Amino acid sequence: MTADLFAPLSFAHGPAMKNRFMLAPLTNLQSHPDGTMSEDEFRWLTLRAQGGFGLTMTCAAHVQRIGQGFPGQMGIWSDAHLPGLTRLATAIKAADSVAVVQLHHAGFRSPKALIGEAPVGPSDDEATGSRGLSTAEVEQLVEDFVLAALRAKTAGFDGVEIHGAHSYILCQFLSAGLNRRTDQYGGSAENRGRVIVEVLRGVRKRCGGDFLLGLRLSPERFDLDLREIADFAQAVMSAKLIDFLDMSLWDAFKEPADAAYQGRTLMSYFTELDRGAVRLGVAGKIMSAADARAMLAAGADFVLLGRAAILHHDYPQKVAADPDFKPVSLPVTAAYLKAEGLGPAFVGYMSTWKGFVTEPEAAEA
Repeated sequence: MTADLFAPLSFAHGPAMKNRFMLAPLTNLQSHPDGTMSEDEFRWLTLRAQGGFGLTMTCAAHVQRIGQGFPGQMGIWSDAHLPGLTRLATAIKAADSVAVVQLHHAGFRSPKALIGEAPVGPSDDEATGSRGLSTAEVEQLVEDFVLAALRAKTAGFDGVEIHGAHSYILCQFLSAGLNRRTDQYGGSAENRGRVIVEVLRGVRKRCGGDFLLGLRLSPERFDLDLREIADFAQAVMSAKLIDFLDMSLWDAFKEPADAAYQGRTLMSYFTELDRGAVRLGVAGKIMSAADARAMLAAGADFVLLGRAAILHHDYPQKVAADPDFKPVSLPVTAAYLKAEGLGPAFVGYMSTWKGFVTEPEAAEA
């Protein structure tokens, strides 16, 4: 019953996953204020690698100082981050898990109080107080994503995922409503996707043929159009720019929010694409082993686990032992999460998720 979930998965570039379980990139607020690796962050990630995940992905790591999106975020914008990143990559790979960094810039979602200046985005935006990047600054943004990927490679990581989802800066460029530019990075759908395409081409050119390259996209919300995103995903795959596509669906079983696209699952708009050698993964409320199998049956190549991986550092090993495995029911105590390798900052963050952590314990944490 579990054969599909435990079949190895190869990619066009980089090492294969030993199974179909990928740790989703999860905000956890555990890095030091300067973006360097903390013991809590190291423990959280290496425990998942040791727990059997075929690929262990970091949380979003920001590629520019002003791209920080939240306190305690991992940084990859300076060589000062290399020692911690190198230690992490070594430990993940020692556990026979593929090591990947997610590269990120929050754009206008960077809090001014955190970065000490007005945030930036594709266009001036009164609501967020952000300013639009100049053409030269967009070119620098592309370069800084590429330099961050090179840093990840230097640290020993097997690859990177480019964060083009959740209305962070690359996703902001994709939106016709948020991106009102008149240069080559605005206007048509092709122009709005140009910044991501340039990042992907730059990473592949400078990190080489043995480096795994993925892209995370949101298919809806965030002022995005589902058809446009599906077309963009197809274009990127047809051009062989990526090795895997990570679709953040929020709920992998749901129908599209836009009535014009309803009548079928949101996921189906991506499983029907001509993927070539590109592998497709989905994330969103995949909790039980049966859920994970259902995703593969529906056409995904792998699953990304967030909440389930928070609750069980050894989720893949649990499924290997019990094909009917279901995660512990919510809410759980802060002590339970601590035992699963979450540090105090991460436990505190999870206590803000409705119904995740029991109230009295959350207060003590």
